[in-house]
Amino acid sequence: MTGPSISVVVPTRDRPELLRAALDAILSQAHPGPIEAIVVYDQSEPDRSLETDHGDRRVRVITNTRSPGLAGARNTGIEAATGDLVAFCDDDDEWLPGKLAAQLGALDVHPDGALVSCGIRVSYDDRTVDRSLDRSRVSLEALLRDRLTELHPSTFLIRRAALVDGIGLVDEQIPGSYAEDYEFLLRAARYAPLVNVDSPYVLVRWHKRSYFAQRWETISTALQWLLRRYPEFATVPHGEARVAGQIAFAQAAMGNRRDAVRWARRTLARNPKEPRAYLALAVASRAVQADRVLRTLHKRGRGI
Repeated sequence: MTGPSISVVVPTRDRPELLRAALDAILSQAHPGPIEAIVVYDQSEPDRSLETDHGDRRVRVITNTRSPGLAGARNTGIEAATGDLVAFCDDDDEWLPGKLAAQLGALDVHPDGALVSCGIRVSYDDRTVDRSLDRSRVSLEALLRDRLTELHPSTFLIRRAALVDGIGLVDEQIPGSYAEDYEFLLRAARYAPLVNVDSPYVLVRWHKRSYFAQRWETISTALQWLLRRYPEFATVPHGEARVAGQIAFAQAAMGNRRDAVRWARRTLARNPKEPRAYLALAVASRAVQADRVLRTLHKRGRGI
């Protein structure tokens, strides 16, 4: 074995078939070093039959011992990880061949990098759309301006030393664990510019069974928490408008017309061209349904 050891944290909850596909894709990666997949069961009964150990490839099954939810499950896996690098993979996503090789090559080119991501192949309603960033580095300012959906948590590969001693664990205080990946990226970018591979190496499934699909109250509360937690948004008007527009849309989807209009006004005050404000107002006025907007965006590999 000449490559670094890699621990892959896979939080799961009631998705047995998709989970097995995710594990197969992880263990099939062409990597000269050991890979361990740590399956973390969150609020569900663990399936011990998944455990395997073939020396350089093994699957461990544990349960979430921290706060219930995605953030606590990720942290449980991080604490159990033994690899030189730690990766994330959601239980409904799949790594494509060549992912680890491409990312490890990028870290060799950028030895100061702590986290490397890559592009994604979004699958929704039997359609796929490739999304990749045409850049090798991502700054904190760029992340404040735009969520950059291409930087999906299932693409993250992180140096364990930087994760434990610098970036820190996933924040478990975020309401409902929503946007925990975005908050984690903001912290990681504060620590060091993010490294990126501009090709899609992860299949990301967007579907109606997604844990956060239509949980508008949680989404609104979490995004308001994020704005308070990162006052830097005030220095990037387009970024603040983007998040405020998401909150406006969530309020409109819940039928809270007054709050939707209030957040839409805040959005437009920061960026009059922010489309989320106009979508929120359209939903609030019942000119269009929120679900229809989401379906249309998802077919294009995008979201609110």
